[in-house]
Amino acid sequence: MLLHNDDAVEMEHVVRTLITVVSLRFEPAVNVMLEAHRKGVALVATTHRELAELYVERLKSAGLTATIEPA
Repeated sequence: MLLHNDDAVEMEHVVRTLITVVSLRFEPAVNVMLEAHRKGVALVATTHRELAELYVERLKSAGLTATIEPA
């Protein structure tokens, strides 16, 4: 599952959402957010398709841009 950069969303919101939705710890959530910010996209998690779809749906409902790609 990939997180895409979006300059309209505050970095703190991205981190809080990753912690809440994907259960990342603070430091990994910050690292994912920074990588997406700097490179345009970041790998959030590798998981089975159903869970990835759930994560993407929840991230999108929180205003973030996320996609699924095969591992």
